[in-house]
Amino acid sequence: MPTAFSTATLRSKRCVGRRPTRTAWRVGDPWECTISFSSASSRASRRCGSAIPGWRLGYTKDAVSSHFVFHQLQKEGVIPQGVRFQVCLPLTFSAIGLFFPDPADHAKVAPGVTAAFRAEIAKMFDLIPPEELAIQWDLAVENRLVDTALAREGPAAAEALAARLAAPAGEIAPAILEGVALGYHGCFGTLSGWPSRQPPDLGGSVILLNAMVAASGRRVDFLHLPTLGTADEAFFAPLERLRAPDAKIYLGAIHHMHDADGLRRQLQTARRHLAEFGLAAPCGFGRAPERPGRLLTAEGSAPPPDILDIIVRDHLNAVEVLHEAGA
Repeated sequence: MPTAFSTATLRSKRCVGRRPTRTAWRVGDPWECTISFSSASSRASRRCGSAIPGWRLGYTKDAVSSHFVFHQLQKEGVIPQGVRFQVCLPLTFSAIGLFFPDPADHAKVAPGVTAAFRAEIAKMFDLIPPEELAIQWDLAVENRLVDTALAREGPAAAEALAARLAAPAGEIAPAILEGVALGYHGCFGTLSGWPSRQPPDLGGSVILLNAMVAASGRRVDFLHLPTLGTADEAFFAPLERLRAPDAKIYLGAIHHMHDADGLRRQLQTARRHLAEFGLAAPCGFGRAPERPGRLLTAEGSAPPPDILDIIVRDHLNAVEVLHEAGA
């Protein structure tokens, strides 16, 4: 296996009905890789609903079904041994935000949803070997709320809100077995095409991820922060305030918003504020061809079967830029 990269996250399109997502590489340590398939849709989750704890939300059913395919691909040599299977779930407020638009309802609904998520992952641990598994919590709604509070009310209010939004992580993460890799994904939104919004800097994302790490009560293995098209120092300066000593950091910088030399300049700027990081796409690869906005390069909106080849090529090109920028 290659040894130039320590972590690669590749969410493949090989499982029908699962949303494949990003690939990430990191320079310096032994190769590790995670392949993940996330739930296809909220409708699928509702169809899979059950009164039995651990099966109520549908994520366990999707994870177990996808892991079967993942395991078969490993047996066939398509996926290397040692690659982790990653399950991506929305943390509580991302799960309920669109379905319960009145914030007054959140306090009533959040405890039950958090308990259901905790039961889902506990059931996954019964059915998927922990050493093969990674759990990622997606924070699209939480990131938007903290960014908004930071812009309107300042850092103290944003930190207080982030602590409240991270409370579900404090209830769930300690129950995640030690052998399972745990990570959090900051997000700028995708519903109207990525990015749905463009905050002025990474300050809100850093505040939120710091709160998640503090609440987790166990080791956090990786964090992901998206970038935009800018290489301005002010955008990346908040990375200096990131408090995650045990986590590998990935910047979602592989996307279509750069100009001809934009990725290189962005990585050079980021390295002045964060000494070590890997690369990723900004968010998921699950894009319907008709959805507005491109994911990676201009060709990245091409419909299957070409899109996966384009995604892989864009990521391999980005790895070369990362090596050159760090030289």
